[in-house]
Amino acid sequence: MLPEIALSILDIAQNSVRADASLIEITVKINTAADLLSVVINDDGCGMDEQQVKNVVDPFFTTRKTRKIGLGVPFFKMSAESTGGSFEISSEKGVGTRVRADYVLSSIDRMPLGDMTFTVHSLITLNTDIDFLYNYSVDGNGYTLDTRQFRQILGGVPLNTPDVSDYIKEYLDENTAEINQGRAF
Repeated sequence: MLPEIALSILDIAQNSVRADASLIEITVKINTAADLLSVVINDDGCGMDEQQVKNVVDPFFTTRKTRKIGLGVPFFKMSAESTGGSFEISSEKGVGTRVRADYVLSSIDRMPLGDMTFTVHSLITLNTDIDFLYNYSVDGNGYTLDTRQFRQILGGVPLNTPDVSDYIKEYLDENTAEINQGRAF
């Protein structure tokens, strides 16, 4: 298993990139009162048929030609369920895919959330032709990063330009620190 949830999110979002998504939505919602950490990744990629959805949680099934196993989705599922949480995936061919993993926040078996700034920043700056909508909240306080808004403001300046990349990283770091209020999840 990956050592943190953020790396699983990166892996699942890379599946969305390979599925030719033009918009990938990532939502991380923490509710301490409900003892819940929820992750939802939604894309408008090519989607999967019913049989592929059933097979995708099997580590010995992959559509990739570079290797014969696919561990990302099965590990994501196992990591959520091992905390007493849940996992679900739904997809429609030609429409997109939605993955949701719910973790019991206080479970000793829950991996740390990890570095979401690294994950989101990497996705944005390495996939400049894809839009990302990132929502992060803790106990109802949160923020959103929407690359469509950044593109509109920047008027064609690429998101991986060093100054823009640095700004995105700072935006993520500062907002996450403000929402977390010194807590690590």
